[in-house]
Amino acid sequence: MTRFGYTLMTEQSGPTDLVRYAVAAENAGYDFEVSSDHYFPWLSSQGHAPYAWSVLGAVAQATHRVELATYVTCPTMRYHPAVIAQQAATMQLLADGRFILGLGAGENLNEHVVGEGWPAVDARHDMLEEAVRIIRELHTGDMVTWDGEYFRVDSAKIWDLPEQGVPIGIAVSGEKSVAQLAPLADHFISTIPDRGLVESWRSAHGDDASARIIGQLPICWDPDKQAAVDRAHEQFRWFAAGWPVNANLPTPEAFAGASQFVRPEDVASSLACGPDLDELAESARAFIDAGYTDIAIVQVGDEGQDAFLDQAAGPLLEKLRALGNG
Repeated sequence: MTRFGYTLMTEQSGPTDLVRYAVAAENAGYDFEVSSDHYFPWLSSQGHAPYAWSVLGAVAQATHRVELATYVTCPTMRYHPAVIAQQAATMQLLADGRFILGLGAGENLNEHVVGEGWPAVDARHDMLEEAVRIIRELHTGDMVTWDGEYFRVDSAKIWDLPEQGVPIGIAVSGEKSVAQLAPLADHFISTIPDRGLVESWRSAHGDDASARIIGQLPICWDPDKQAAVDRAHEQFRWFAAGWPVNANLPTPEAFAGASQFVRPEDVASSLACGPDLDELAESARAFIDAGYTDIAIVQVGDEGQDAFLDQAAGPLLEKLRALGNG
């Protein structure tokens, strides 16, 4: 049975609206909610970037049933892994066991702000591996001192720890990151509906039926199809560049330049747009066929988000569940 979630897109909505959307998505029946963790929006037209951990803390108190997760946090530059270990433990307590810590190697867009430059991809993966090991050490409750290749920790201890611990999902994008990071993760995270990647991760991770395969799917619902296409093009055309490009561009202006020749019809060909709920649901089939157990829907744009949650989110969820159970 596939679980379906809702994305709290911090790049396109302010903090109080995100909490309100989280409650509405829970009421609509969604199984879980994930939050991006950005310092910048992808494009200036999105217009937001509130602090994800404050938003998630508020959401944990405003909701009661849905699981919550970061999708994803980079624990290597903007945050030290010792700080992430404390944040995640606190979130798990506030969420009463509903939290998954989603981690990834990050994007230049968000990490350059601390002025430490942007490492090459191999170094970023090595930093992520070391950061995960530090977080796991701190979540034992022991006093931790660490002198590694990238990080130092001096006599750190997490004082408020959840009894059930904090499960960790790690974002991967290819065979090399799978081989390196799957053994450290409880759950798999990716935006690529690739069965081969999922099977490679399961092989590297081991036979664990409880492991979740968590994906994310953008859609743009609107009663007017052209309005949906226009909004998706205005706010989500950056998506077409692919991860190798998206990880390295430093500013929204750079994303605007890189995507300036992406046409509305290009976006519409890769992202389901409009009022047809069957078409929107069908766009999840590639993830289901690839073996994903959890799929988080992104409704593109803050404009129309209330209408989506009020009119379309519930009926769309019914169609998604029918597809996922078929």
